[in-house]
Amino acid sequence: MAFHFSAPPRLNRLLGRFHWTTWLMLALSIWALPRLLPHVGALVNVTARDRSTPTFAVRTLADSTITSQSLRGRVVLVNVWATWCTPCRVEMPLLEATWNRHKAAGLVVLGASVDQGDPQTVRDFISARGISYPIAIVGPDVIRELGGVVGYPTSILIGRDGRVRHRVMGPIGPLSLEPAIRRALAE
Repeated sequence: MAFHFSAPPRLNRLLGRFHWTTWLMLALSIWALPRLLPHVGALVNVTARDRSTPTFAVRTLADSTITSQSLRGRVVLVNVWATWCTPCRVEMPLLEATWNRHKAAGLVVLGASVDQGDPQTVRDFISARGISYPIAIVGPDVIRELGGVVGYPTSILIGRDGRVRHRVMGPIGPLSLEPAIRRALAE
């Protein structure tokens, strides 16, 4: 015996009024909203739900060690990226400009590359783009400590107290994080 469901006539009329483009826009909105809300939250000072204090140690391509403990008292923008990620490439000049604008006030931008393989590939990549903020190649342990990443680029703003303030995904991170960076530096 087969089960057949029939929507009430009133619901059928309502659903029939929507054009396929309306359904497409609804689907795109449902997809985009979780990705855009963190950017809006950073703009209007809604802090991240994740207020963790990540503990990590990374070795930069310049052969220095940076730890979460050594960064206490500074505002840190960790940017998780990869050389094969086009939005990451778009974002890098903005990160460089943000770092140059605020480093004297205590901002540290830390690039966390997830590239696997020869580190020289990453060195060549950042050299060709004139990136001067510290870059480290990180593994899953650091990504896990930072709270995980679901897409690239992801930027994580950590306050002077070492707690996560904001987490945004996408290439407009530095622009949407600018007001949040200024607030964190003013504290």
